[in-house]
Amino acid sequence: MKFNETLEKLVNYEAGKPIELVVREYGINACDVIKVASNENPYGCSPKVVKAIQNEAFKMSLYPDDSMYELKAALADKYGVGSENIIIGSGSDQVIEFSLFAKANASNKILMAKTTFAMYEIYGKRTGTTVLKTSSHGHNIEEFLDVYKNNKNIAVIFLCLPNNPLGECLDKDEVFGFLKEVSSDTLVVIDGAYQEFAGFKDKNKKIDPKELIDRFPNAIYLGTFSKAYGLGGMRVGYGVGNREIVKSLHKLRSPFNITTLSLKAAIEALKDEEFVKNTVIKNFEEMARYEEFAEKLDIEFIPSYTNFITYKVQKNSSLICEELMKKGIIIRDLKSYGLNAVRITVGTKEQNDRLFKVFEDIYRG
Repeated sequence: MKFNETLEKLVNYEAGKPIELVVREYGINACDVIKVASNENPYGCSPKVVKAIQNEAFKMSLYPDDSMYELKAALADKYGVGSENIIIGSGSDQVIEFSLFAKANASNKILMAKTTFAMYEIYGKRTGTTVLKTSSHGHNIEEFLDVYKNNKNIAVIFLCLPNNPLGECLDKDEVFGFLKEVSSDTLVVIDGAYQEFAGFKDKNKKIDPKELIDRFPNAIYLGTFSKAYGLGGMRVGYGVGNREIVKSLHKLRSPFNITTLSLKAAIEALKDEEFVKNTVIKNFEEMARYEEFAEKLDIEFIPSYTNFITYKVQKNSSLICEELMKKGIIIRDLKSYGLNAVRITVGTKEQNDRLFKVFEDIYRG
């Protein structure tokens, strides 16, 4: 059987290893496994969400409100935009996919940082487009501008702010200065999956979706409930853009693209911003410990504006990850990105205490 030849050029996205895999392969009790590899919220989600889902569980046999009226209205109120400016996706990944299929094709190009969220490239290649990358691993805005000015037909540009998997983040002024140089026919995707963290740590990094789309109608802002809100397993993301963009993306959305319970969870999560605030505060309290730990072991790290930190290790990153996994600790190896580095989600104090001890034993051993 023959398949689309484009598939031969695609590489599968490497998701963080699940707890179940470690349990099977190493015979470790599931309750003894720490997963700090996928940037999930170590504090779970708001208790109000859990209660709402328990009360609404009987509705799982029903399709959700496909208009997603209540969730859109809540997001519109949060950002000061209209409901018509919002599209809901099964994770923000799906809105990335919509954006590429709406603009990219074999006759044009897309632009991204050398090391950034892998799905930009994977979805891009599905459309047959040419993928351009900057020479620096992180976001160097001058390199973005240079590549953009020296290439024709760039249809989509991705800026991951803050950047996954490295953790660095451009200032808003740098981003807006760049957007002034971009053609109105080029779609600029601002991926704000970790903006709750960046905006808290440094107000100069904060991107306001309303200001963004008011000033730059060719830009779309992406947000998610998977990180600060703790709903990674519910798969809810969204895009905020002008009416023309959102209307076009809606043509690619299948009906009922998130579940009834996912929709309810997101609606309730927005009602508990105190939970998000507390999550972010605790995250950066523990982040400081990761920075001190890296300095203690003489490990270079990338200052992070997210809920994870990247260590540029001097020993083989894959071996470090493997040895940690044998001890029931899952972190992310960045070898597939061409980096001898590891990415570690900032866990709870108890999780981090254990990780520091085991990591140091392995690293010094």
